[in-house]
Amino acid sequence: MIVRPGNGLFGAMRRLALAPAAVALSLACAAPAFADAGFQKWVSSFRGVAAQNGISGDTFDRAFRGVTAPDPEVLEKARYQPEFVAPVWDYFDNRINERSIATGRQMLRQWKPWLDRIEAAYGVDRHILLAIWSMESNYGEILKNDKVMRNVVRSLATLAYADQRRAKFGRQQLLAALKILQRGDIDESHLTGSWAGAMGHTQFIPTSFIAYGVDADGNGRRDIWNSVPDALATAANLLRKNGWQTGQTWGYEVTLPAGRKFPGGSMSLGKWESIGVVRARGKSFPSPGMNAELKVLDGREGPAFLMTKNFFVLKRYNNADKYALAVGLLADEIAGYGGLVRDWNRPFTRLSFSETQELQKRLSAHGYYDGEIDGKIGNGSRAAIKAFQGRMGLTQDGHPSKEVLSRLRGN
Repeated sequence: MIVRPGNGLFGAMRRLALAPAAVALSLACAAPAFADAGFQKWVSSFRGVAAQNGISGDTFDRAFRGVTAPDPEVLEKARYQPEFVAPVWDYFDNRINERSIATGRQMLRQWKPWLDRIEAAYGVDRHILLAIWSMESNYGEILKNDKVMRNVVRSLATLAYADQRRAKFGRQQLLAALKILQRGDIDESHLTGSWAGAMGHTQFIPTSFIAYGVDADGNGRRDIWNSVPDALATAANLLRKNGWQTGQTWGYEVTLPAGRKFPGGSMSLGKWESIGVVRARGKSFPSPGMNAELKVLDGREGPAFLMTKNFFVLKRYNNADKYALAVGLLADEIAGYGGLVRDWNRPFTRLSFSETQELQKRLSAHGYYDGEIDGKIGNGSRAAIKAFQGRMGLTQDGHPSKEVLSRLRGN
């Protein structure tokens, strides 16, 4: 239900706090119809906007068939502000683990013929593509989750109609989604995505799909929802068109000399080496003339990296240092290059993926946790850990530590 200042329902809703229960119930029941009418009026007016942008009446009507009200869960997610700001190690632990690495290697074997073709056509390393696939949709598993996947037209119409901060984005992406339907890449019943309209195995928003979508399997449709080759080729096309350098790495883990401050900005790898910044495994830089920028995401006590051009190309997919670094590190793990020499500066001993699942199962068995047993530590898991720690007289830090699991096991 959408309630705004200025409409006739706003004052009535304020008075509900003091109204008898029966009156509250009658108004509450009337509210959705009122809100739906406003939404339907907006849809009717947007039909003209769509026509001006080349969308046929038939396409528009098919897209909005059954879309009679905004999606309240989309608005809830759009307005949600997480109370917990995840430390850097939390982000990487949830994305680079035994499960994501092993599945990536399995997909490497399973999709080798297509990865051969895509890598040859676009010059983007296959391990990078697999890491993006993992980061974006857990190798497609998220597409099977009805709690996450939503009607893209309804989601974007909801944002355009009811979310002032994202209204422009919603309108722009909705028009692009309608163009995707009109072209025939997917039908309206399968045009699904996240609450913000990110679609398919590699989670493209509609405008990016239009710009970079590829029909790799040659069936006449760019189908990133059902065709893994199309999805991976689309990701590769985005990276190539944004300047991916074939045969080059995203960056290097490095060791910093103690007690020295470093300049900001970019300079050659050879220059970095001359002032004491060397590769963590002791090898020399293969292209000392290549420029790189120093990134330290976890302070001097954590790992440090020299980022080359491809790191910044990865940020065109998602403009966050943590995202681009996670893709690079996971790609290296899938390729068998090994993990970090210097681990994140965790204030506890990390659990393995299976141990994290066990932690969630035991918290659930004790009545502290009711979320998915997915081996990922989110707000629900942290709250459950804190509750258990409080009962045990431990510091309530919410960390998924060996100590907490040991206590849960009764050790």
